[in-house]
Amino acid sequence: MKIALVHDWLNQIGGAEDVLDTLVKLYPDAPLYTSIYAPELMPSHFRAWDIRTQWIDRMPGIHTHHQPYLPLYPLAWGGLDLSDYDVVLSNKSGFCHGFRHDDHTLHICYCLAPTRYVWQLDGYIDRERLGKPVQMALRPLVEWMKRWDYAAAQRVHHFIAISSDIQQRIRQYYQRDSVIIYPPVDTTRFQPVPASEVEDYFLIVSRLIPYKRIDLAVQAATRLGLKLKIGGKGRDLERLKAMAGPTVEFLGYVPDEQLPGLMARCRAFLFPGLEDFGITPVQAQAAGRPVIAYGAGGALDTVLPGITGELFAELQVDSLATVMDGFDASRYDPAVIRSHALKFDTQVFNEQITQFVERAATDFQQNRLTRTHRYSQT
Repeated sequence: MKIALVHDWLNQIGGAEDVLDTLVKLYPDAPLYTSIYAPELMPSHFRAWDIRTQWIDRMPGIHTHHQPYLPLYPLAWGGLDLSDYDVVLSNKSGFCHGFRHDDHTLHICYCLAPTRYVWQLDGYIDRERLGKPVQMALRPLVEWMKRWDYAAAQRVHHFIAISSDIQQRIRQYYQRDSVIIYPPVDTTRFQPVPASEVEDYFLIVSRLIPYKRIDLAVQAATRLGLKLKIGGKGRDLERLKAMAGPTVEFLGYVPDEQLPGLMARCRAFLFPGLEDFGITPVQAQAAGRPVIAYGAGGALDTVLPGITGELFAELQVDSLATVMDGFDASRYDPAVIRSHALKFDTQVFNEQITQFVERAATDFQQNRLTRTHRYSQT
């Protein structure tokens, strides 16, 4: 079975790239098609992969400022023909599901999200703080991009959603059904510590950018006088520091080797933004710690109220502060919390993805042979 992998772009690191890394390990002989690739911005081991870019990769400055080129991505992907492959597995949040193929190629789309800057443009503009020139260029093109994106989605044979929220959006925007396979989380790195080692601080580990809504946690902790440690870097750092009181500590980048201990010793992990899935809450739960999350998006799949943490109802400081005030971490059993996290382990993902691909490929080939036989009889 000849397989290819497809990914939107390789110029930044995030959850999408974590998924891609796992897929490449599962299918090491599969070439990877992407729009742009900036080796200097990606992990060094990516350079050993068979990465194949498109003409858009040569556009000036695109590796560091790809947003202005968004209207060109449908043209780039629409010109790529992958009919030489038996199976193509796309890892999609943008337009990479729009490549071309013939009736002999099976396309399975692991959908991280329907294209946000098409279906949720205002939210994307706010999230990325896009400048007026980019906004003015995007808005007139959105209707055309919606039509293109919808048509591309109809050429996908199978959609896999990363969460219940994404499954609902696939149905809403693409009018397609999907199955859910949660993204891979390496839970083996995280282990609970004895109760005597748990400390009295809340924890956030995240990129410090506006849509993560870390401002809610900073203001709530400051108001309540609760200790909050924040790990990570980003363009929102100075704004967050300006609103933080003396109980809020900014740790900067947290090295991988320090993260498990930091999570295992926290009173609770905070996840105040709206996310499609969210890997860090699962990591914290693998370390046996409860999570306080905004009750929407991927958190609805990963946080069990009263068992592995709590959900707050509104993206407001008061709503989060109400849950944080008097939060009793001793009410939650670390063993039960960790057991729940293991449902999202990388090994579970590996088994579910490979079984899905094998089953879908077998069914696809059998159906194609049946169609060919029927045609030959007419």
